[in-house]
Amino acid sequence: MTPTTENALATPVGITLERYIKRKQSEFAYATGELSQLLRDLALAGKIVNREVNRAGLSRITGAMGEKNVQGEHQQRLDVEANIRFVRALTNGGEACAVLSEEDEHIIQTGNVFGKYVVAIDPLDGSSNIDVNVSIGTIFSIYRRVSRVGGPARQEDFLQGGRAQVAAGYILYGSSTMLVYTTGHGVAGFTYENSLGEFFLSHPDIKIPRQGPVFSCNEGNWFDYPEFVRTFLMTCKERRLTARYVGSLVADYHRNLFTGGIYLYPPTTDKPTGKLRLLYEGYPLAFIIEQAGGMAVTGADVVLDVQPTTDLHQRAPLFVGSAELVVELQAVAAQ
Repeated sequence: MTPTTENALATPVGITLERYIKRKQSEFAYATGELSQLLRDLALAGKIVNREVNRAGLSRITGAMGEKNVQGEHQQRLDVEANIRFVRALTNGGEACAVLSEEDEHIIQTGNVFGKYVVAIDPLDGSSNIDVNVSIGTIFSIYRRVSRVGGPARQEDFLQGGRAQVAAGYILYGSSTMLVYTTGHGVAGFTYENSLGEFFLSHPDIKIPRQGPVFSCNEGNWFDYPEFVRTFLMTCKERRLTARYVGSLVADYHRNLFTGGIYLYPPTTDKPTGKLRLLYEGYPLAFIIEQAGGMAVTGADVVLDVQPTTDLHQRAPLFVGSAELVVELQAVAAQ
């Protein structure tokens, strides 16, 4: 064996998600292991969904189901598959007493009545893009339940507000698969190593630049946007910011998190309250971005300070990204 080969074999492979969670467990508000197990369960389901995404064309699970979900959106086959995988993993893990999914109108009771946490999740955001091989993702938010342990979860467990989240994250299925999450002590990113079947720590302390070169929105809706949004976008163009829009929320958000920029999903004429869901899209992405040094607002209001209504699938506008760009947008909105 040559010295070069010996050195290569001795190179450490890195810190696994499992080991990282164990090291950081003392930072959790309730360090008894349940939250750590929840994160492992979500990672496990993410690995399975990653496999299905990568072999979607071969296994013929692309395309629409011919049915609509509670949002009135056409369900993709992978939407249903991902929903089953995550609900099953959280049920079998035993720590989540209930799940709120984009794909189901009502709360899903897992039967784990002694579980101390609930999970709100969008199992596969942007799934219509799978047919054209565009990155898609999973978004999740975790709360410690406020209802009585030993009984079923209740609506108020999910309606505590964004500041009550104990953890939030997303999984991006792209050229590489990444899991990014926060428990309120910064943001860490893990890249999936297919040959080993493990997530490894690749980005230990993610920080978004305070300014950025990118704006991301669907300019096809230009004439349906409020005046302040059009004014802000004209300013971005005058300053020669770059337009980048994949049309997959997690992909656009992930890029801007690393490069700096702002993502905009404003209210429109036909969707005056916006399209994105507050509990399992707005809140978790806002939690992550604030922990990374950025901002998330609905216009005038900070997303995490928006009080939820009794609608579990409540919608809200979202402007999220580099702090200086979001402050500029707020200033325009206030004029």
